Amino acid sequence: MADFLIRTIAGPRTKYLVLVFWLAVVVVAAPFAGKLAGAEHNDTKAWLPGSAESTKVIDLQAAFQSPNVIPAVVVYERPGGLTAHDRSKITTDARRLAAVARIDGPVSGPVLSADGQAAEVMVPIDLGSSGWKLASGVVSRMDAISRGDPGLIVHVTGPAGFAASSSDVFKGIDTTLLYGTMLIVIIILLFTYRSPSLWLLPIVSAGVALTAAEAIIYESTRLGLTVNAMSAGILTVLVFGAGTDYALLLVARYREELRRQEDRHQAMQVALHRAAPALIASGSTVILGLLCLTFAETNSTSGLGPVAAIGVAVALLVMLTLLPALLVTVGRWIFWPKHPSFGSVEPTAVGAWSRVGQRIARHPRRVWITTALALGILALGMTDLHANGLTNSQSYRGQPDAVVGQNILAAHFPAGVGSPVVVIADAGAVTPVRQALATTPGIAAVLAPITGGGKVYLQGILSVPPDSQAANRVVDQVRSAVHGIAGADAQVGGSTAINLDVERAAAHDRNLIIPLVLLVVLIVLVLLLRAIVAPLMLMATVVLSLLAALGFSAEVYTHVFGFAGADAALPLYTFVFLVALGIDYNIFLMSRVREESRRQGTQLGALSGLAATGGVITSAGFVLAGTFAMMATLPLTTFTEIGFTVAFGVLLDTIIVRSVLVTALNLELGERLWWPSRLWRGPDNVPATLAADEHELVRSD
Repeated sequence: MADFLIRTIAGPRTKYLVLVFWLAVVVVAAPFAGKLAGAEHNDTKAWLPGSAESTKVIDLQAAFQSPNVIPAVVVYERPGGLTAHDRSKITTDARRLAAVARIDGPVSGPVLSADGQAAEVMVPIDLGSSGWKLASGVVSRMDAISRGDPGLIVHVTGPAGFAASSSDVFKGIDTTLLYGTMLIVIIILLFTYRSPSLWLLPIVSAGVALTAAEAIIYESTRLGLTVNAMSAGILTVLVFGAGTDYALLLVARYREELRRQEDRHQAMQVALHRAAPALIASGSTVILGLLCLTFAETNSTSGLGPVAAIGVAVALLVMLTLLPALLVTVGRWIFWPKHPSFGSVEPTAVGAWSRVGQRIARHPRRVWITTALALGILALGMTDLHANGLTNSQSYRGQPDAVVGQNILAAHFPAGVGSPVVVIADAGAVTPVRQALATTPGIAAVLAPITGGGKVYLQGILSVPPDSQAANRVVDQVRSAVHGIAGADAQVGGSTAINLDVERAAAHDRNLIIPLVLLVVLIVLVLLLRAIVAPLMLMATVVLSLLAALGFSAEVYTHVFGFAGADAALPLYTFVFLVALGIDYNIFLMSRVREESRRQGTQLGALSGLAATGGVITSAGFVLAGTFAMMATLPLTTFTEIGFTVAFGVLLDTIIVRSVLVTALNLELGERLWWPSRLWRGPDNVPATLAADEHELVRSD
């Protein structure tokens, strides 16, 4: 069956059927792919743990107001003191703000600060299921109403203000990431192939894969799959990054076979026969690793898993079908100016990675011990990785309007104004619940209760900054106090509780998913390499590489970027991307090493495998690192951290770990690497079926 598919994809006549099929897919998929942005859910619940108490509060709020209503706080400041004209203007502004579209509920204020220098107006905004995508326009209208008087400083902050800042950051993210990623991939492919035309085929294939993946994901949203701006952005990066990696490996193997086969169709069939198992194993590992994210408590993380897995699966399918058909259709000229002519010498035999392998072979033990120690030193930076979550102010690079407004608000009013602790309980228990909330240390005041549907809605104003660890402790104390009231059925939410629940869910997800992904990857490696020692060795190098990347990144965050901390989900995301995607390079290298070891033993096989794959693995690493580095260009701390860490980790993995450390360990372990398979006993005991398989594949065509 596999041979039949290979002959169909790269057959002299059947290749056109493959091209027509994918052309039809693009025509059908394009309209659905264009609708994906409109199907995104960026409301609060889309980013939260589904079972968290704060998420339940959002559902309960529907009895009092839309669960998508969040407050915007318009803060006014005149350092010398507000004038009578200022106060009159602010009162007028409050009435005008009430008429703005999307306002849901009464506008409260103005409230003057005790020092007379500032005032605040609180405006409830219903963002609907689109979440912060609508916030930017609403906040812009509010800002236009409020500004005007010289010397009177006005900013819109609070949860809606920060939602607007997020909306501005993510505005155009799809096109920014798409075109930026394409540009990076094109530049790297031009440098790798040294051809003005060859780069076009992987780019076209990746574009087809992205269109098809977005259409499938759009249809999946109608079945309940959650997609948000983050997962949509990562989808673009993954499809182009992983897809181009697969293209690089296939093209490299095809170019090898063009030197051995006179007919390009036969060359592609042999290349697919050789490369497809490694590509399928690699892609399957990535897909299974990403699907492990579905076990996460956090909705944004669990939704990312299937979205990213669909993207990688479609990219793999396209690179194994469309790209080969395109390559054999256009012929050898696509490699111009360096045609891989039939009978020409393999450049890898005398290439740079062949020389690196020879140097490693002189002292393999010294090389792997030195490399492991260096990586261990980098990993020590993990002590400075404070992945306890980021405050609203720390979440942005720079000072957006909401951050400036929050600082002004905190300077003149109780720190928690605009982000109250919300308690919803049975209406019959309003008195003891209100008293418990009011007497909790850290609660400055409790607003008048609102009743409806047999429930009571209470808001407690924090006396500490709402996104601080002190505020988290207050939420825990409030929960302890109200949960103990018999018959109250009290639930505690609000923005501080949301941040706290997200932070704790991230820790849960990390502790569950990391071991699960390691187990999945280990099983795939055991099945692929048919050994135990080699997979265990590779897993050890993967973990060491990850720790080194996180350790080095932590130092860069602190001493170069000046970040105050790291997002709570950073360790999990970087782990999944670096391990699931980084295992590609393990599979690329070790599949070739195993193939060569069957012919000439592990010592020579390790060197031949490095010489044959070192260049393509390095190029693939630069492609993947470049695509993830695009994420670091967005002015969000979390995206910068993920982009930098994954990009650095991929380069570290491909240049040092995969090519140097693993090769040195291969040489050190020798045939023991393949225990308990037959290859463990040496190449002479293994049936030499490789050449026969190739001959049969070509002959039967």
